[in-house]
Amino acid sequence: MDPEKFRELFFRIETEIKGVIVGHADAIRKVLIAFFAGGHVLLEGAPGLGKTLLVKSLSHALGLSFKRVQFTPDLMPADIVGTQILSESEGRRDFQFKKGPIFAHVVLADEINRATPKTQSAVLEAMEERQVTALGVTYPMEPPFMVLATQNPIELEGTYPLPEAQLDRFFFKLLVTHPAPAELTEILHRTTRAGVQEAAQVLSADGAEVIAGMHLLLRQVLIAPPLEDYVVRLVHATQPDGQNQNGAVPEVREYLRFGASPRGAQAIILGAKGTALVQGRVHVSYDDIASVIYPALRHRLILNFQAEAENVTADQILAAIIKAVPRD
Repeated sequence: MDPEKFRELFFRIETEIKGVIVGHADAIRKVLIAFFAGGHVLLEGAPGLGKTLLVKSLSHALGLSFKRVQFTPDLMPADIVGTQILSESEGRRDFQFKKGPIFAHVVLADEINRATPKTQSAVLEAMEERQVTALGVTYPMEPPFMVLATQNPIELEGTYPLPEAQLDRFFFKLLVTHPAPAELTEILHRTTRAGVQEAAQVLSADGAEVIAGMHLLLRQVLIAPPLEDYVVRLVHATQPDGQNQNGAVPEVREYLRFGASPRGAQAIILGAKGTALVQGRVHVSYDDIASVIYPALRHRLILNFQAEAENVTADQILAAIIKAVPRD
């Protein structure tokens, strides 16, 4: 696949989703970039802002199988992964594995932080290894595979913070904000009148092969060594026990328990490569990197008690890091 074909398909899919979703243009683009980079996305925002509709529209436009799991406090891991059931055939009884909703191309984990940590962790293996193990038997996921999780802000009642290990497996964390007055007016026009608009399917029956080609092309985008070094220095600067011993970024030493893992650097580079392709380039620029630093790292910075007490956010710490780490 060539870059122009990538852009054409990308913009067609993006246009279909935007035809259903009002606003959130940046979130839509970054969800698509994460999908073609092979990552998962965590969408955070208050209820009713269109997070679930965005995920549904994505699966419709891509023509992929879609399953939704509504996370609740009583949800069990087997409700997600699947379970063994006893079946009888020709006089014989055998246990057969009944696959759960995790076995789909696009999986919506709706309100994931309303389930207990044990249930949240049930999707860890599928997200990282693209497989599920049940009673010693491994079942591979059919590619492409993407988990899009929505969560309400932690301060809302009845929620459980996601474990750090699971947060690190999300490629991006995107913040979904309230619509502007003009956007709210358009939402009312679309949702309170006759007719329901859905995203049209863009990819045909060979969609999986096309997506695989787009995934490969994204990884072939070039990144110069100085830009790669900049990403390394950015991620290293998030470590409280690393660079900050010399006082380079005091906010990190003061407010962080743990910094970003190597997955954070991978997400920045792959996200920047996707951004470059969408803009018609086959090489990464500093602006491409800057556009994905926040969604790639904000959920990977683990704040300490002092930061929570002073209402310091991960985005504020990232702003200080970006200001302190020179590009050259």
